[in-house]
Amino acid sequence: MASAHNAQSLVFLIVTLVTLSLFSLEALQAQEKAPLPDYVIEEFGNPPAVPEGALSDELQSAVTVAFVDAMAQSSWQEAQTIALGEIVASKDPRLVWLIADLMRFVPSRGLNAELSNAASAMLGIEPPTRDNWGAVTDHLIAWDIPAPPDYLPVKRAIFTSLVPGWDKIFIEGDIDWRHVSWGGVLIDDRAYDETLKSCNCIPAADNPDVSSAEDATWLKDEDIVFGIGVNDEFRAYPRRIMEVREMVNDTLGGRHLGIPYCTLCGSAQAYFTDRLPTGVDRPVLRTSGLLIRSNKVMYDITTHSVFDTFLGNAVTGPLAEKNVKLTQASVVTTDWGTWKKRHPETTVLVEALALGRDPDFRNGRDADGPIFPIGNVDPRLPVHEDIIGVQTASGKPVAFQRSKAIVALNNGEEIAFENVRLRLEAGGIKAVDADGADLGSHEAFWFAWSQFHPQTALWSGSS
Repeated sequence: MASAHNAQSLVFLIVTLVTLSLFSLEALQAQEKAPLPDYVIEEFGNPPAVPEGALSDELQSAVTVAFVDAMAQSSWQEAQTIALGEIVASKDPRLVWLIADLMRFVPSRGLNAELSNAASAMLGIEPPTRDNWGAVTDHLIAWDIPAPPDYLPVKRAIFTSLVPGWDKIFIEGDIDWRHVSWGGVLIDDRAYDETLKSCNCIPAADNPDVSSAEDATWLKDEDIVFGIGVNDEFRAYPRRIMEVREMVNDTLGGRHLGIPYCTLCGSAQAYFTDRLPTGVDRPVLRTSGLLIRSNKVMYDITTHSVFDTFLGNAVTGPLAEKNVKLTQASVVTTDWGTWKKRHPETTVLVEALALGRDPDFRNGRDADGPIFPIGNVDPRLPVHEDIIGVQTASGKPVAFQRSKAIVALNNGEEIAFENVRLRLEAGGIKAVDADGADLGSHEAFWFAWSQFHPQTALWSGSS
C-alpha cells in the first residue's frame, strides 16, 4: 500500500509540475502576444503576421547577397535585385529591419524607392511618399517587429563597411540593436584630452576652459544654460556650446563628470565617472555617431563599452561585464541671467568652445518634431513637452510636466512623489529627497523619457 501511495503521489507531482509548466508557458506566450495599445493601431494600423524560427538556407543566402555582399562591393547589381525579390517573396517582416538598415545609407533615389517598395509590401503598408526610411522604421518600432535570426552580424556588416570605427561598437550586449541607426555623423574616436584636434565628428570637450561669470560678457541673460553644482562648486554649460560638443568630460567639486547633451531629446545629463568598482578606470565618454530611437549612443573611448545614455548603465563591453552603472547629478535647465544671480561664484565654459557656431536646434531643426524615427509615443503628453525626470528610491521612474510644475512651485505648492520633492533652483527645477539631498534629475522631451522609461509615472498637475 505504501508503494502504491508513493506511486500515486509521484504521478500527482508530475501532473502538477506539467500543469504548472503549461500554465507558465501559456502565461509567457500571452505576455509575448499582448495586444498593441489602441493608439498604436490607430496611428499605424494592424501589424503583419510574423513567422517564428530560423531562416531557410536559401533565404539566408539571399540575405547575404542583398546586404553583406552589396556593402562589401559598394554596388547594387542584378544579383542583389534577385535576392531582394526572394526576400520579399518570403513575406517575413522580420527581414524588413535589414532593409531599413540598408536604406539609411543608400544615396540613390532609385534604389531607395526599390527598397522602400519591398519593405512596404512585406509590412502591408502603402509605400511612403516622403522620408521612406523613417516611415518604414517607425512602423517596425511601433509594431515591435522582432529581429530576424542572426541579425547583429548582418547589421554589423552594413554599418562597419562605412565607418570602420564602429567595428568595436557593434557587439553583443544588453542593447536592442533593432533600434540603433545612424545619426548622420562619424564616430568621435579621439583619445582623451584631445579637444583641439579636429575631427569629422561631433567633437567632445575634455577639461574645458572656463571663465568667471563676470568675464563671460559674450553670454546674454536670456541664453539657455545647463547648471550643475557639486560640493558647492557651480558651473554653467551654455546650450550654444553643448549643441556643438554634445559631450563634455569635466571635473567639478572634486568629482569627475561625463556630461552628454542629446540635442534631439532636449536632454543634458551629468554622470559621475569616478568612485567606480575596483579595477575600473574613469570612463571617457564620446559620441558614437549612432542613435537609438533618436537618442545619442555614447561610449567609453578606453574600453569601447557602450552606455545607455538615458540610464547610465554600460550595455556592452568590459564595463557591462562589470555591471558598471553611473550615478547622476542634477542638471538645471535655466537662463544665464538667473543662474549667475543665484550663483554669482559660478564658472562657465568659454565662448571659443562653441567653434563659432550657434545652431539653436530646438527652435530650428527640431521645431516641428523629431527628425529621426521614434516609433510610437506615449500619448499622455505631446512628444516635445518638457518634463523633469527622476527615479524614486524604489526605482520607479517619474516625470513631472515642467510647465505645470513651475506654476505650482511659484504658487507655493508642494510637489511630491514617493521620496521625490521638486524645488525651484535658479530659475529651473531640481529633484531632492525629504532631506534636500540631490536625486539626479534632468529635463528632457517627453518622447525620449517615456520611451526609455515605458513604465514611467506622470505628474502633470492637479488640473
